[in-house]
Amino acid sequence: MASTFAVLYTYTDDTALRDDTRPVHREYLRSLADQGALLVAGAWAPAEAPGGLLVFRAEDKAAVQVFVDDDPFTTAGVVARAEIREWAPPLGPLADALNGG
Repeated sequence: MASTFAVLYTYTDDTALRDDTRPVHREYLRSLADQGALLVAGAWAPAEAPGGLLVFRAEDKAAVQVFVDDDPFTTAGVVARAEIREWAPPLGPLADALNGG
């Protein structure tokens, strides 16, 4: 059964590299969303440290690691750190859907 995983990206300070890589990164994420693996993704607001949040449904953390490893932001060196955490939110209007209910 699939679980929900939150991925926290911390970006490098190389904004030119980030801007140059963004189109292929978004194309990659769209393909994961089309497959049903990526639920939502986005960068932190401009006032926050550079990075973003991605939420996946996958069989296990190893599958999510492959998504992260294959992300053009990772392969190009935009991502300085990626933290993957299994997430099981108990409350809120999306909780049941995120928990496979």
